Amino acid sequence: MASGDISWLITATALVMLMTPALGFFYGGLVRKKNLLSTIVQCFVIFAIISIVWALWGYSLVFGTSFNGIIGFSPSLLGMGGLDITSVNTVLAPEIPELLFFAFQLKFAAITPALIIGACAERIRFKSLLIFMVLWSTLIYVPIAHWVWNPDGWLRGLGAIDFAGGIVVHVSAGLSALAAALVIGRRKGCAVPWKSHMKAIEGKDNATEFKPTNIPYVLLGAALLWFGWFGFNAGSALASSDLAVSAMVTTNLAAAAAAVSWMLADWVIKGKPSAVGVAIGAVVGLVAITPAAGFVTVPSALIIGLAAGVISNLVANWRLGRSRIDDSLDVFACHGVGGLWGSIATGIFAVATVGGVNGLLFGNPGQLVAQLLAVAVVVPFAFFGSYILLKIVNVFSPLRVSEEAEDAGLDLSEHGEEAYQLD
Repeated sequence: MASGDISWLITATALVMLMTPALGFFYGGLVRKKNLLSTIVQCFVIFAIISIVWALWGYSLVFGTSFNGIIGFSPSLLGMGGLDITSVNTVLAPEIPELLFFAFQLKFAAITPALIIGACAERIRFKSLLIFMVLWSTLIYVPIAHWVWNPDGWLRGLGAIDFAGGIVVHVSAGLSALAAALVIGRRKGCAVPWKSHMKAIEGKDNATEFKPTNIPYVLLGAALLWFGWFGFNAGSALASSDLAVSAMVTTNLAAAAAAVSWMLADWVIKGKPSAVGVAIGAVVGLVAITPAAGFVTVPSALIIGLAAGVISNLVANWRLGRSRIDDSLDVFACHGVGGLWGSIATGIFAVATVGGVNGLLFGNPGQLVAQLLAVAVVVPFAFFGSYILLKIVNVFSPLRVSEEAEDAGLDLSEHGEEAYQLD
């Protein structure tokens, strides 16, 4: 085994772990004060629960022996009882212990379901959320990860590439978040855009304008996500190598480009460059470059980031102003749309001199076809699968809190605590 690779992957694993609590602060700052604590703790608890799920059966189902490319299973990997400190996965990560590869992949499995909570923030019951997360991780995330990342997965066999999780993480979470927003419904007092406009004209608009409670938390969360994303993407090289360096640089520049393009779009559309917009734009750029980080050059990363900021901004503004969908923190616009664009862009801009695969612009249109096929499969699977799971969970454990609990806020109604004690 290579000690340098082991050192880097341990560091990358720790960086990716930081991203889940960072997401909690990012989301927590965007909700109202009465839901700040509950939003952060949801991310913490999801990380803990999915860590256990991943150890007991998730890792085996994703990276175990594949059955026709659909799902994996290896009894020795259940509960991790068949691995010791000398075990090595000679196909996926031959230079590091398999326990380290397991730990690195665990962090991806943990943050992916946590992304979904932004779509149903401020109104979902804690118990029902946890039940859904266990089921979602097992029945949605695990199959998709197997199809794309297992060497024998069927989408991988068709040529789909996903360096660090554009399809597996962001497309799956973004489409599942859209399903959650539709099933759980709008927050109490959240106006329907065109009805609110008509009522405003008539002087009858009593809808609440939901404003972020703590914008510094949003910026802090985004900064820590950006920091942790270097482990997310550069760590996916699974070695301390030139590819890891390339992935780190493309990650940084795509995030920077999207932060600037989102800011400029806000400036044009809304008249002011908002701090929240800059933070969200950076995250969108990180999302978009994730599938491509180890396959594209620096100029391509800049293009991917610039386009991602504008596209996601336009989708978010459309959702807010033209639809009935209350995707509270725009998970679909940021992760779903950003992940879709990044996954497709990988098929356009990939170049063999970086990651060993050429895309459309370098004479291989088949790679774009493979990427389009992968997203065409994952989008309906994640959306309809999540929609059905949510409906089933709601039968046995209602998803939505009562109106009284929603009025009081989830901090008090679900946890009996408040974020601030200012008196």
